Amino acid sequence: MGVSTLDWSIFFSGVGSVGVISAIWLGWSGRAGSRLGAKAVLQTDMEYIKRGVDEIRVDQKYQAKQLADLSGHVIRVEEMAKSAHKRIDRLEEREG
Repeated sequence: MGVSTLDWSIFFSGVGSVGVISAIWLGWSGRAGSRLGAKAVLQTDMEYIKRGVDEIRVDQKYQAKQLADLSGHVIRVEEMAKSAHKRIDRLEEREG
């Protein structure tokens, strides 16, 4: 009871078919995995950009508050300088 050449050719045809089907399946699953990887990288980049924008907004609010505080100080200093000039003018008029 030997194995005939026809039996071996059927066996190798089956092995070859399984190999081709496995290669196709691995190719498609690898392609899908690379798509998911690219999508994950893109999503990570988007999250990084969102955090950066949020930080810029916080910094901008802080700078706006600092500018408002500084404007208030400048107004008070100008009022004090105006008052001081009036006092100096009155002193000069007394001496003059």
